[in-house]
Amino acid sequence: MDSLLNIDMHTYYLLMTAMFVLAIVVYVALFWFKAGYGYLSSSNWGPKINNRTAWVLMECPAFIFMLLYTISFMGYDSVRGNDRTVLLIMAGFYLVHYFQRSFIFPMLMRGKGKMPLAIMAMGMVFNTLNSYFIAGWLFAYAPEEMYTKEWLTSPQFIIGSLIFLTGMLINLDSDHVIRHLRRPGDNKHYIPRKGLYKYVTSANYFGELTEWVGYAILTWSPAGLLFAVWTFANLAPRAKALTAKYEEEFGDEYRDLHKKHLIPFIW
Repeated sequence: MDSLLNIDMHTYYLLMTAMFVLAIVVYVALFWFKAGYGYLSSSNWGPKINNRTAWVLMECPAFIFMLLYTISFMGYDSVRGNDRTVLLIMAGFYLVHYFQRSFIFPMLMRGKGKMPLAIMAMGMVFNTLNSYFIAGWLFAYAPEEMYTKEWLTSPQFIIGSLIFLTGMLINLDSDHVIRHLRRPGDNKHYIPRKGLYKYVTSANYFGELTEWVGYAILTWSPAGLLFAVWTFANLAPRAKALTAKYEEEFGDEYRDLHKKHLIPFIW
């Protein structure tokens, strides 16, 4: 029970440190190399496959691996003195998010868009690693007796859970707005204006960032913090690029809305 996948704690923290450094590199790089999918689609990223298929394959490793880790370890009454129910609830937050992203969100997509295989593959690698870091913390490396039953009434868990659920609602609502911008068969682009799109270009990204900030708080863990940092590093440059794309296509009509890129009223 002191290790997960036979990796010791020192190696676990070393790998997380490397991922923190890589997040900074990716953050800087994405201001120069735009991820060419969705509204920013381009031919620079090589072969592409159907969007729905790509999203399922990209997101499902996070759900599948976390589910396998959870099943493997939840047969025990406690893990390092931590309460089984508390661990299950925190893993459950993660699983609910990725079940929706892996198997529901792709099926609701409209249009015939495609995603580069390279981007899909990078997403798969990240999701696999992230599920390892989160599960590793919960089931192997969290301090002994950190997550007793009292954790469910702690300020961290209550505040973090509220932030996480708020972010999920924002994300779901924002995805709904984007899906209903145009009717079937219509290929024109439109400016999203409902919900938090009144204030930011990428309300769906803001919702996702909010979720994982909440998760970092409710688990109070370096693994949760790493995920929140990576979410910002990945989505912030893309949100800025999307603002530039809207301004390029719609000109002053978009600029006059004075939207922020990602975080309402801030940036």
